[in-house]
This record gives sequence, structure tokens and C-alpha cells, in this order.
Amino acid sequence: MPAILRKPSGPIKQKLLSRVAPTGVERSFAETDIIVSKTDAKGVMTYANRVFLDMVGLSEREVIGAPHSILRHPDMPRAVFALMWERLNAGREIFAYVVNLAANGDHYWVHAHVTPTFGANGQILGFHSNRRVPDRAAVQKIEPIYRTLKGIEDGDASRAEGLARSCAHLKSILAQAGMTYDQFVFSLAS
Repeated sequence: MPAILRKPSGPIKQKLLSRVAPTGVERSFAETDIIVSKTDAKGVMTYANRVFLDMVGLSEREVIGAPHSILRHPDMPRAVFALMWERLNAGREIFAYVVNLAANGDHYWVHAHVTPTFGANGQILGFHSNRRVPDRAAVQKIEPIYRTLKGIEDGDASRAEGLARSCAHLKSILAQAGMTYDQFVFSLAS
């Protein structure tokens, strides 16, 4: 008799990857749509709009209170998230191309703009992320870079060393291009 999968009664606490295998099928959303989510200072979701819920295929009950990292696709290099958290925790915004995993194993690419949310005395209370449909040419340019970074991360016996080497490689790509990270991200769409 097949096992009956119960729907969670509250927020999902584990990454979707631990629940589903990637299908290789890419989802898309309308160019006029914006995926919006908000988190607390630790990355736990406090808000998700309807476009977000539709794209990921989860309910508000499953998302609110869950760590945003549940959406992490296995092809997404940790070095990009390390840079993202470094910038956000320093009170700076960041733009990035990100591939996320949906609840059924499909994936979707976004061009994300993530900003810190500040309290009255300047402390970081959380983060606000708007994601738009990415430029397809930019995705085609970033995919091989992400594969290289991910290969570096996965090729080291130590996760910490793999991440450090991947971050160093990302910094060398920027140095060779003579660009800041933001300049590099925006140059991909041209």
C-alpha cells in the first residue's frame, strides 16, 4: 500500500530538495508580475505575495515562518548567497540572478533585488525581496559561471573550504572583468 503524504499543518522547516527531486522543468511568470517576499533578520519568511505562492506551489501557511532557504535549488552556488548575506548584513542592497526550486521539483529563474529593512534606530529588522523575470541572455551567461562555482564548492571534501574557494573564484571573475558585483550583474543583460 503506498504511503500517504500528509500536507504540513504549518511552515516547512526543511529545504524542498529534501522532499522532491528536481524535474528539470522550468516555470515562468509574466513579465508584468513581481514575486515579493519579506523575511525577518534571520531569513524566516514573514510575507509572500500571491505570485510567490503560485510560483513555488505552496500555501501561505506553509511559507510564513519557514526559512527562505527552503527554495534553494541544488544548482545554485552557495558563494552567491554568501555574498548576498555579506552585503545585506552590512546594510546594502544586492541584485542577483537566482534559480529557485518549486514544491513539485520544477525550477524558475529570477532577477532578484533584495534590500534590508531598517528600524527607527537603524538596526536591520529584516529583508524585502522583489524578483522579476530575468533577461534570458543574462541567464545563459550566468549559468556556466554558476556551474563552475558549484563545481568548486562540490569538489572539496570540506564544505567550508569549497565555499571559500568558490567565493575567491567569484571575486577573481569580478577582478578580471574590472567590475563591482552590481556592475557585473547588470552587464549580463546587455
